[in-house]
Amino acid sequence: MGRLSSLLTILGMGSASIEDPVDAITLYVLLVCSCIIIGHLLEKNRWITESIIALIVGLCCGTVILLTTQGKSSHILLFNEELFFIYLLPPIIFNAGFQVKKKQFFRNFMTITLFGAIGTLISFAIIWLGSLHLFKRLDIGFLDVGDYLALGAIFSATDSVCTLQVLNQDETPLLYSLVFGEGVVNDATSVVLFNAIQKFDLSHITSSVAIEFIGNFLYLFFTSTALGFGVGLLSAFTLKKLYFGRHSTDREVALMILMAYLSYMIAELFSLSGILTVFFCGIVMSHYTWHNITESSRITTKHTFATFSFVAEIFIFLYVGMDALDIEKWKIVSKSPGTSVGVSSILLFLVLLGRAAFVFPLSFVSNLTKKSESDKISFKQQVTIWWAGLMRGAVSVALAYNQFTRSGHTQLQDNAIMITSTISVVLLTNLVCGLLTKPLVHLLLPQQEFSDSTTMSSELFQKSPSLRLPLLNNGQDGQDSECDMANSNNDDIHRTARLGMLWTSPAHSVHYYWRMFDDACMRPMFGGRGFTRYTPEKEIILE
Repeated sequence: MGRLSSLLTILGMGSASIEDPVDAITLYVLLVCSCIIIGHLLEKNRWITESIIALIVGLCCGTVILLTTQGKSSHILLFNEELFFIYLLPPIIFNAGFQVKKKQFFRNFMTITLFGAIGTLISFAIIWLGSLHLFKRLDIGFLDVGDYLALGAIFSATDSVCTLQVLNQDETPLLYSLVFGEGVVNDATSVVLFNAIQKFDLSHITSSVAIEFIGNFLYLFFTSTALGFGVGLLSAFTLKKLYFGRHSTDREVALMILMAYLSYMIAELFSLSGILTVFFCGIVMSHYTWHNITESSRITTKHTFATFSFVAEIFIFLYVGMDALDIEKWKIVSKSPGTSVGVSSILLFLVLLGRAAFVFPLSFVSNLTKKSESDKISFKQQVTIWWAGLMRGAVSVALAYNQFTRSGHTQLQDNAIMITSTISVVLLTNLVCGLLTKPLVHLLLPQQEFSDSTTMSSELFQKSPSLRLPLLNNGQDGQDSECDMANSNNDDIHRTARLGMLWTSPAHSVHYYWRMFDDACMRPMFGGRGFTRYTPEKEIILE
């Protein structure tokens, strides 16, 4: 009994009786199952995506609970931001890194960093300064400087799940990698910003405080990334040397899952960014560790990580839908409905403005560095990227709860206004933008355009021998690159061409030199494709 009560407290159910949580969990599992089934049945629907389905089911369930409890409650679980950050977010972010098309991601890494880091900082500044001035015009004076800065971090965190469900990374690799990569870097930057804000007394901002704040932000960013690489390489080295698959694939799978989660918890233990750490750990583990295990373990881990991520996303959107009808907060807000509507409208306007303020200018800057038209971001693609980042999701909700509630409860009217405004923006952007995402994407990027661009790229590759250099080899592994270099009779010419392309195509050249270093130093020690025990013809291609 005591242990069960402790578990319920961790799950955020407070002092509910033992019978109630069993009913609540049973109902929640049924709701998740219903979302999966409905999503499957409506998979080809022009308007609906799985996140929208989860939100709508959550709203419907919240309405039913609100009626059956006679207006006392609308949800079956009490939100706990620790539950979100410790249990639900890690599998989503890790799977994003584990399943990412690494070659496309790192080929566009500079643009992704431009959008995800610099763009997020621009959006953060606009939302912070905009709310600071516009709220005062509405005579909203209950927030301090730290709250305004926190709002900038909360609403600069995007949620591009709806758009990613519509885009196909094989048909639009550039656009998909930009939207996907920016989403992950954006979430990490927003959380790092939020955590940095919590550590400083920003009531009196001076030059020394600002410098210390920027230094702390950069420290969190780079140390978190390094930790992710370190844990990923440790898992690869362990599995390569011990080769658990000789005796038990279960041990291989268990060790991969636990090492992945360990990376996130170590980052949280040392007050770093767990999002960045677990994302880059996922990339490293898919590049090295995944190839060091048996074929059956590769199949198991790939689908296990995807399943954890899928269920966690549904769980989060279900709760957001139910929490939108939380009667406790709306009763408090009802005393000043005009203020609540004003705050929500201002925040929504600043989200739209902050997004546009960096997507189009930074796309122009990125295009200046690209010589090939196929590598440039077209205006239609820029509109799609802008649209994809308008939606706000679970990260914004979790950060808002962290800033404006205590243990999931909101008793102060001012804090209740901020929570309900956050949920209103999240619901509005997800339902309106989410419902229009499929038609908009098909309007801006018709299927014929996908096919034409893919065909043109294929023909260009076949016609241009220069594009067959190992540094642009997408479909071959490290061993093939080595064979091409060994059989070449024009090493001097190739070396000159590569040095020239370091200036004209830096991303491609860096990729080539990284592959040389990877094959010569990293893979022999940490394993990976071509350096571990497996049957090539049965290999599952993850990259």
